[in-house]
Amino acid sequence: MRTLSAFALAILASLPAAAWNRGQVTTFAVLPAGATGPEGIEVDSAGNVYVATFGFNAQGAVGGEGQLYVFDDEGMLVRQVSVAGSTSHLLGLRFQPRTHKLLVIDFGGAKVFDVDPTTGASKVFMTVPDANAAGLNDITFDKEDNVYVSDSFQGIVWKTGQQGGMASSWVADKLLTTTGYPPFGANGLRFNKKEDALFVANTGDDTIIKIPVTAGSPGKAQVFTESINGADGVIVDEDDNLWVAANQADEIVVVDPTGKAISKLGDFDGIRAGSPIHLLFPASLRFLGESLVVTNLALDLRVFGLPQSVDSQWCAQVSRYTISKVSLRHRE
Repeated sequence: MRTLSAFALAILASLPAAAWNRGQVTTFAVLPAGATGPEGIEVDSAGNVYVATFGFNAQGAVGGEGQLYVFDDEGMLVRQVSVAGSTSHLLGLRFQPRTHKLLVIDFGGAKVFDVDPTTGASKVFMTVPDANAAGLNDITFDKEDNVYVSDSFQGIVWKTGQQGGMASSWVADKLLTTTGYPPFGANGLRFNKKEDALFVANTGDDTIIKIPVTAGSPGKAQVFTESINGADGVIVDEDDNLWVAANQADEIVVVDPTGKAISKLGDFDGIRAGSPIHLLFPASLRFLGESLVVTNLALDLRVFGLPQSVDSQWCAQVSRYTISKVSLRHRE
């Protein structure tokens, strides 16, 4: 959501050029016992926060239907609902701007659901031609309410109209695939304000990819900036700064429209009572008032048979998952 423009710019402008101000990070909410790692996050116009869980804990995959948690703007749990007909492995979610539908990606089922956030009732909104090969991850929209979904495994940005249906490939490019770590290519994606460029995080390659757009048609993908360690969720503010969750660096990286880092926020500070202190494998982020809310996926990648990362042993200690809150108010 693009709601912090002037305030966020003032904060960033006030930061010292020679050092990063990591900001004040607190715990916004702790998910109920038994919840798996939170991945996708969304905020509505009233400040309620919606979180979808990925269906993995420190022991591995957890079955059942996907879970959606709704918190008020103070971090109090309002309700938990099961997303009917889904797998347990949910990822990105967003409210469609014009229809106000809550669209939720079922990563395990390779489809997008239109979900009633009060009851969990759902219907299939979008499918892709080869579901067995897909790794659907995040959602964004253009001004016409067309829907764009990143595919981490096939290196595709899928597109469908306002009413959904079978998606078509809008962009397919090698720069949206990866042989890196973690093995997710195209991930978070957002248009800039003019919608003359789409920015896509490539998690395994630690890059942000820029796709020029002319009259709604994509141009050739290009590397916009490098070395964001585990670039995951992305949001864009009104000044076209990109705010990126770096899931392997446990921080939020802000880059300006030229690709230059202008701020780094948050860090990891250990485990207390089974929960991360501050950021641990941050996955998705949204503005909430004068703060960011950030999901701590805290995913031990060894559960996928991958080599450990520097955070794996910490993630293995997590038994209660959290959402963090990063204050953007500058402190002297």
